[in-house]
Amino acid sequence: MFIFKLIRRVISFVLLLIIVIPLYVAGNVWYTAKNSTAEKSDVILVMGAAQFDGRPSEVLLARLDQAKIIFKAGLAPRIYTIGGGAPGDRTTEAAASRTWLINNGISKKNILAIAKGRDTLSSTKAYVEQMRKSKFSSVVIVTDPYHCYRAVKMAKDHGLNATCSAVDSGPAANSGIKYLARETGAYLAYVTVGRLGIKLSDRLISNNLYS
Repeated sequence: MFIFKLIRRVISFVLLLIIVIPLYVAGNVWYTAKNSTAEKSDVILVMGAAQFDGRPSEVLLARLDQAKIIFKAGLAPRIYTIGGGAPGDRTTEAAASRTWLINNGISKKNILAIAKGRDTLSSTKAYVEQMRKSKFSSVVIVTDPYHCYRAVKMAKDHGLNATCSAVDSGPAANSGIKYLARETGAYLAYVTVGRLGIKLSDRLISNNLYS
Protein backbone atom coordinates (compact mmCIF):
# COMPACT_ATOMS: atom_id res chain seq x y z
CA MET A 1 0.00 0.00 0.00
CA PHE A 2 2.86 2.35 0.82
CA ILE A 3 4.38 1.90 -2.63
CA PHE A 4 1.11 2.92 -4.32
CA LYS A 5 0.89 6.05 -2.17
CA LEU A 6 4.47 6.89 -3.09
CA ILE A 7 3.76 6.41 -6.79
CA ARG A 8 0.68 8.65 -6.55
CA ARG A 9 2.71 11.33 -4.79
CA VAL A 10 5.45 11.15 -7.42
CA ILE A 11 2.90 11.39 -10.22
CA SER A 12 1.18 14.32 -8.49
CA PHE A 13 4.53 16.06 -8.05
CA VAL A 14 5.45 15.58 -11.72
CA LEU A 15 2.06 16.86 -12.84
CA LEU A 16 2.48 19.86 -10.56
CA LEU A 17 5.85 20.63 -12.13
CA ILE A 18 4.38 20.31 -15.62
CA ILE A 19 1.83 22.96 -14.69
CA VAL A 20 3.86 25.23 -12.40
CA ILE A 21 7.06 25.58 -14.44
CA PRO A 22 5.36 26.78 -17.66
CA LEU A 23 3.21 29.17 -15.63
CA TYR A 24 6.31 30.53 -13.89
CA VAL A 25 8.10 31.05 -17.20
CA ALA A 26 5.01 32.61 -18.78
CA GLY A 27 4.84 35.02 -15.85
CA ASN A 28 8.46 36.02 -16.36
CA VAL A 29 7.93 36.47 -20.11
CA TRP A 30 4.87 38.64 -19.47
CA TYR A 31 6.54 40.69 -16.71
CA THR A 32 9.64 41.34 -18.81
CA ALA A 33 7.49 42.38 -21.76
CA LYS A 34 5.71 44.97 -19.62
CA ASN A 35 8.71 46.14 -17.58
CA SER A 36 11.82 45.93 -19.77
CA THR A 37 14.23 48.81 -19.14
CA ALA A 38 17.07 49.47 -21.56
CA GLU A 39 20.41 50.56 -20.13
CA LYS A 40 23.21 52.50 -21.78
CA SER A 41 25.39 49.99 -23.62
CA ASP A 42 28.09 49.45 -26.22
CA VAL A 43 25.72 48.22 -28.92
CA ILE A 44 22.08 48.42 -29.97
CA LEU A 45 21.16 45.08 -31.54
CA VAL A 46 18.17 44.89 -33.88
CA MET A 47 16.83 41.34 -33.94
CA GLY A 48 16.05 40.20 -37.46
CA ALA A 49 12.61 39.57 -38.88
CA ALA A 50 11.18 39.03 -42.34
CA GLN A 51 12.07 41.31 -45.23
CA PHE A 52 10.65 41.30 -48.73
CA ASP A 53 13.23 41.99 -51.43
CA GLY A 54 14.89 44.59 -49.23
CA ARG A 55 11.71 46.01 -47.76
CA PRO A 56 11.35 45.39 -44.01
CA SER A 57 8.18 43.66 -42.87
CA GLU A 58 5.92 45.46 -40.40
CA VAL A 59 7.50 43.51 -37.53
CA LEU A 60 11.04 44.42 -38.59
CA LEU A 61 10.05 48.01 -39.32
CA ALA A 62 8.81 48.46 -35.74
CA ARG A 63 12.13 47.18 -34.42
CA LEU A 64 14.10 49.50 -36.68
CA ASP A 65 12.04 52.50 -35.66
CA GLN A 66 12.62 51.65 -31.99
CA ALA A 67 16.37 51.26 -32.60
CA LYS A 68 16.47 54.66 -34.27
CA ILE A 69 14.69 56.27 -31.30
CA ILE A 70 17.04 54.88 -28.67
CA PHE A 71 20.11 55.56 -30.81
CA LYS A 72 19.09 59.20 -31.12
CA ALA A 73 18.56 59.20 -27.34
CA GLY A 74 22.20 58.20 -26.88
CA LEU A 75 21.65 54.73 -25.48
CA ALA A 76 24.57 53.35 -27.53
CA PRO A 77 26.96 54.78 -30.16
CA ARG A 78 26.43 52.01 -32.71
CA ILE A 79 23.77 49.69 -34.10
CA TYR A 80 24.19 46.08 -35.18
CA THR A 81 21.61 44.59 -37.51
CA ILE A 82 21.37 40.81 -37.60
CA GLY A 83 19.73 38.22 -39.81
CA GLY A 84 20.47 36.11 -42.85
CA GLY A 85 18.37 35.43 -45.91
CA ALA A 86 15.98 32.66 -46.81
CA PRO A 87 16.75 30.45 -49.81
CA GLY A 88 16.15 32.47 -52.96
CA ASP A 89 16.34 35.87 -51.24
CA ARG A 90 18.37 38.53 -53.05
CA THR A 91 19.28 40.24 -49.79
CA THR A 92 19.32 39.59 -46.06
CA GLU A 93 17.44 40.84 -43.03
CA ALA A 94 20.61 42.53 -41.77
CA ALA A 95 21.22 44.33 -45.08
CA ALA A 96 17.59 45.43 -45.42
CA SER A 97 17.71 46.77 -41.85
CA ARG A 98 20.95 48.65 -42.47
CA THR A 99 19.59 50.24 -45.64
CA TRP A 100 16.43 51.39 -43.85
CA LEU A 101 18.42 52.94 -41.01
CA ILE A 102 20.70 54.80 -43.42
CA ASN A 103 17.70 56.04 -45.40
CA ASN A 104 16.17 57.26 -42.15
CA GLY A 105 18.98 59.40 -40.87
CA ILE A 106 21.49 57.07 -39.21
CA SER A 107 25.06 57.41 -40.50
CA LYS A 108 26.35 54.24 -42.11
CA LYS A 109 29.54 54.52 -40.06
CA ASN A 110 27.43 53.76 -36.98
CA ILE A 111 25.82 50.61 -38.39
CA LEU A 112 27.19 47.11 -38.83
CA ALA A 113 25.15 44.51 -40.70
CA ILE A 114 25.78 40.88 -39.69
CA ALA A 115 24.15 38.73 -42.35
CA LYS A 116 23.88 35.59 -40.22
CA GLY A 117 21.19 33.90 -38.22
CA ARG A 118 17.78 32.49 -39.04
CA ASP A 119 16.61 32.05 -35.45
CA THR A 120 17.24 33.70 -32.10
CA LEU A 121 20.03 31.40 -30.94
CA SER A 122 22.07 31.44 -34.16
CA SER A 123 21.61 35.22 -34.38
CA THR A 124 22.77 35.60 -30.78
CA LYS A 125 25.89 33.54 -31.43
CA ALA A 126 26.68 35.62 -34.52
CA TYR A 127 26.45 39.04 -32.90
CA VAL A 128 28.17 37.88 -29.70
CA GLU A 129 31.12 36.72 -31.80
CA GLN A 130 31.34 40.13 -33.46
CA MET A 131 31.05 41.96 -30.15
CA ARG A 132 33.88 39.91 -28.67
CA LYS A 133 36.10 40.73 -31.63
CA SER A 134 35.41 44.41 -30.99
CA LYS A 135 35.82 43.98 -27.20
CA PHE A 136 32.25 45.11 -26.47
CA SER A 137 30.41 43.61 -23.53
CA SER A 138 26.99 45.28 -23.22
CA VAL A 139 24.01 45.27 -25.54
CA VAL A 140 20.49 46.65 -25.79
CA ILE A 141 18.38 44.16 -27.72
CA VAL A 142 15.54 45.65 -29.75
CA THR A 143 12.78 43.15 -30.34
CA ASP A 144 9.13 42.32 -29.61
CA PRO A 145 7.94 42.61 -26.00
CA TYR A 146 7.33 38.89 -25.45
CA HIS A 147 10.64 38.04 -27.15
CA CYS A 148 12.70 40.12 -24.69
CA TYR A 149 12.96 37.52 -21.93
CA ARG A 150 14.43 34.79 -24.12
CA ALA A 151 16.65 37.10 -26.18
CA VAL A 152 18.17 38.63 -23.04
CA LYS A 153 18.63 35.20 -21.44
CA MET A 154 20.57 33.95 -24.45
CA ALA A 155 22.78 37.06 -24.49
CA LYS A 156 23.55 36.70 -20.79
CA ASP A 157 24.29 33.00 -21.22
CA HIS A 158 26.94 34.06 -23.75
CA GLY A 159 28.56 36.43 -21.27
CA LEU A 160 27.05 39.79 -22.22
CA ASN A 161 25.44 42.45 -20.06
CA ALA A 162 22.08 42.62 -21.79
CA THR A 163 18.88 44.62 -21.52
CA CYS A 164 15.93 44.95 -23.87
CA SER A 165 14.13 47.82 -25.54
CA ALA A 166 10.75 46.42 -26.58
CA VAL A 167 8.84 47.88 -29.51
CA ASP A 168 5.78 49.94 -28.70
CA SER A 169 4.36 49.96 -32.24
CA GLY A 170 3.70 47.44 -34.98
CA PRO A 171 1.93 44.07 -34.94
CA ALA A 172 3.88 42.72 -31.94
CA ALA A 173 3.42 45.69 -29.62
CA ASN A 174 0.14 44.41 -28.18
CA SER A 175 0.30 40.76 -29.17
CA GLY A 176 -1.77 38.32 -27.17
CA ILE A 177 -1.82 34.88 -25.64
CA LYS A 178 -0.59 33.09 -28.77
CA TYR A 179 2.72 34.92 -28.75
CA LEU A 180 3.04 34.53 -24.98
CA ALA A 181 2.45 30.77 -25.23
CA ARG A 182 4.90 30.44 -28.10
CA GLU A 183 7.64 32.30 -26.24
CA THR A 184 7.02 30.26 -23.11
CA GLY A 185 7.50 27.07 -25.10
CA ALA A 186 10.52 28.44 -26.96
CA TYR A 187 12.20 29.48 -23.71
CA LEU A 188 11.61 26.09 -22.11
CA ALA A 189 12.97 24.38 -25.22
CA TYR A 190 16.08 26.55 -25.11
CA VAL A 191 16.91 25.94 -21.44
CA THR A 192 16.45 22.20 -21.86
CA VAL A 193 17.49 20.68 -25.20
CA GLY A 194 18.72 23.90 -26.80
CA ARG A 195 21.61 24.28 -24.40
CA LEU A 196 22.66 20.72 -25.21
CA GLY A 197 23.34 21.73 -28.80
CA ILE A 198 20.12 20.41 -30.29
CA LYS A 199 19.24 22.94 -32.97
CA LEU A 200 15.85 24.58 -32.65
CA SER A 201 14.31 27.11 -34.98
CA ASP A 202 11.83 29.75 -33.90
CA ARG A 203 11.26 31.21 -37.35
CA LEU A 204 8.03 29.38 -38.14
CA ILE A 205 5.69 32.16 -37.15
CA SER A 206 2.04 31.96 -38.13
CA ASN A 207 0.36 34.96 -39.70
CA ASN A 208 -2.09 35.30 -36.82
CA LEU A 209 0.51 35.13 -34.04
CA TYR A 210 0.22 38.84 -33.34
CA SER A 211 -3.56 38.94 -33.19
